[in-house]
Amino acid sequence: MSSTIPSTHALMDITARPDIIFTKGKGSWLEDHTGKRYLDVIQGWAVNCLGHNPPEIITALEKQSHLLINPSPAFYNEPSLALANRLVNASVFDRVFFANSGAEANEGAIKLARKWGQKYRQGAYKIITMDHGFHGRTLATMSASGKEGWDKKFPPQVDGFPKAILNDIASVQALIDDKTVAIMLEPVQGEAGVIPATVEFMQALQTLCQTHGILLIVDEVQTGYGRCGELFAYQYYGISPDIMTLGKGIGGGVPLSALLAKESVAVFDHGDQGGTYNGNPLMTAVGVAVFDTLMQEGFMSTVRQRAEQLSIGLMALSKYHRLQGERGIGLLRALCLDGNYGNDLVLAAREAIPEGLLLNAPRPNLLRFMPALNITAEEIELLLSRLDTLITTIRT
Repeated sequence: MSSTIPSTHALMDITARPDIIFTKGKGSWLEDHTGKRYLDVIQGWAVNCLGHNPPEIITALEKQSHLLINPSPAFYNEPSLALANRLVNASVFDRVFFANSGAEANEGAIKLARKWGQKYRQGAYKIITMDHGFHGRTLATMSASGKEGWDKKFPPQVDGFPKAILNDIASVQALIDDKTVAIMLEPVQGEAGVIPATVEFMQALQTLCQTHGILLIVDEVQTGYGRCGELFAYQYYGISPDIMTLGKGIGGGVPLSALLAKESVAVFDHGDQGGTYNGNPLMTAVGVAVFDTLMQEGFMSTVRQRAEQLSIGLMALSKYHRLQGERGIGLLRALCLDGNYGNDLVLAAREAIPEGLLLNAPRPNLLRFMPALNITAEEIELLLSRLDTLITTIRT
């Protein structure tokens, strides 16, 4: 294959990209335009839950593309109904709205909570979110996020998102007033460096919401769909939220997300919410295939086995190299370094010869791991071995 790189100028410059072009992938591996292979433990930021080009998705796309691609969201279609019913039957929720991205699902959750506040809490609109949280890149979801510096990027911010401190229930309690309609958070703060909420905190949040008559919203765009060892992370915490958002893994690589709500909270009037590709049959057919794969006997138990293997391996690396430990839930994990050389590790891993390794450093002092849920034990051992070598090389 030619190593010539086409001009990249036509693409808007919104992030620093290396001079490589990926041309194909399979499972946990990607291949670039020169034929070089890379072990991928980012998987599109936890999007490709079944890895690259899984046969289940290829089959679903091929089959559905011959039947119906886009009848418009003004009409029902079979795949969207099939996926909606699967999600409802597997969760505590009663209604589903499909969208295209996690940010769009979170935007819908914000609108739904505020609509509920208009109907049942005298126009309450404030949604308490968490410092360092991340909910998307629209104006409203950026305002809901607690990412440092985002309040200065595109002012003015959307009003109504006071910030509490994760795992500090008193900080949440202090923000509740008569204008509060909901509390919204990620069960595990991914962009902040894979910081899990504690079980005690999540259960205390639910009690707080019930006491004050407000809603609990879980942003499971990254933690949902098996990522944390259960189909949904809220199940790990033993809680029953009022609203949940899904993205990333729900489509296994295609643009698909969802907003789920209990019947008592699903208060949109006609025209309040919509979207040109809402419930597109091509995408939801893929969603059905992904869901059915995750629900196969033994799949989730294998995810938990691989998560334990990765956790134990990362901790062993941390002890050997005298790092700062590891953390996370399921196959969303972080290795805490002893210095700000995370980006150096990312670069060295990617440029390694003959095969590269794709890593992510959301903070300069840690690495985040979001491998395919069906990554093999051998691939995890290969990852740990290469990490060992990279850490030794970079620190030396």
